[in-house]
Amino acid sequence: MIKKLRVTVDGKSYDVTVEVPDEPGSPGAPPPPPPVSAPSAPSAPAAPAPVAKASGGPGAVASPLAGRVIAILVTLGQEVKAGDQLLTIEAMKMNTAVNAPRGGKVAEILAVVGTAVDEGQVLVRIEDGK
Repeated sequence: MIKKLRVTVDGKSYDVTVEVPDEPGSPGAPPPPPPVSAPSAPSAPAAPAPVAKASGGPGAVASPLAGRVIAILVTLGQEVKAGDQLLTIEAMKMNTAVNAPRGGKVAEILAVVGTAVDEGQVLVRIEDGK
């Protein structure tokens, strides 16, 4: 039997089609398999993710999750506004945008495209615009 279901993950709905061999309890249906205990893995946030507070001082923009930097969208000295996308991180085949928490000038870029980053690692520093 084919069923259409709507699944909601992190507030976003997806329509999926699943095949169910037989309903449990119907004649000829095999008994349901025993429950399996599996550790629940944390789900990756959908893009754009909020920027984590870093202990790297004022203007530090930290990675909201562990992953790999796939794009840096700003340059040193560039003026940015709050909410502008600074870079993109890929984790578990999902892209996550890292946005500026405030406006100012890009003072330092600590991330490198293709490298792995840890959650909370400072990626960019923004200083107050003059």
